[in-house]
Amino acid sequence: MKPRTVHALSRFNLVSLALGFAFLYVPIVILVIYSFNASRLVTVWGGWSLRWYGEFFHDRAMLEATLMSFRVAATSATIATLLGTLAAVALSRGEGFRGRTLFSGMLYAPLVMPEVITGLSLLLLFVAINAERGFWTVTIAHTTLTMCFVAVVVQSRLGSLDRSLEEAAMDLGCAPTRAFVAVTLPLIAPAIAAGWMLAFTLSLDDLVIASFTTGPGSATLPIRIYSEVRLGVKPEINAICTVMIALIAVVIVIASLVSKLSSDRGENAAPL
Repeated sequence: MKPRTVHALSRFNLVSLALGFAFLYVPIVILVIYSFNASRLVTVWGGWSLRWYGEFFHDRAMLEATLMSFRVAATSATIATLLGTLAAVALSRGEGFRGRTLFSGMLYAPLVMPEVITGLSLLLLFVAINAERGFWTVTIAHTTLTMCFVAVVVQSRLGSLDRSLEEAAMDLGCAPTRAFVAVTLPLIAPAIAAGWMLAFTLSLDDLVIASFTTGPGSATLPIRIYSEVRLGVKPEINAICTVMIALIAVVIVIASLVSKLSSDRGENAAPL
């Protein structure tokens, strides 16, 4: 009797897959469609219009919050990528030092720690050192949150890397630092880029930790949107979210194309 092979998805699997995708993407599709609604009422369709996009680009408070979010996300993602990469190198290459387990646990604690606890802890720290809450306190908080994600991505790439290439470079006369920069760093560059993008997205999306560490004049876009939604959802919010979705989609597509081109050229690139 020949073993039974499955050539197609079962009806149950197809239905489950369709329901899963619908649960994830139908609300986003509805949000995008209603961002072009001409009516002031969110639940009443009044025809197609770009009115609320114009309202957004003339809303100074929203634009300042958007700029603040991008500044915080870019700065914190860059710092988190630098520190996370160094931490990943230390964990993957420093198997012998005694504090490795403690260091690893402290590094990955934000992965499992509730954001409320992390935000409250950072708030108490900033109050204790009498730090003025603003751009830098939010940036430090987001760096603390996202650094562990970068370390996970980069460490997984380092774990699958052939160390004999770096050792061969050192055998040919390269110093360890130069061998790492010339050989290892280009090989893990796609993973570093993926870590930066992940950190940037997490920072851009964060509300809980930012609400604990922000101050006057440094409200991020999620905080601004939350404060507006509490008074009622305006069609302008749909337009803002649609713009953000479009920007993130463009960045993801560009990053995927760059990664694919690098892979086609023979580089050992990590998928984004």
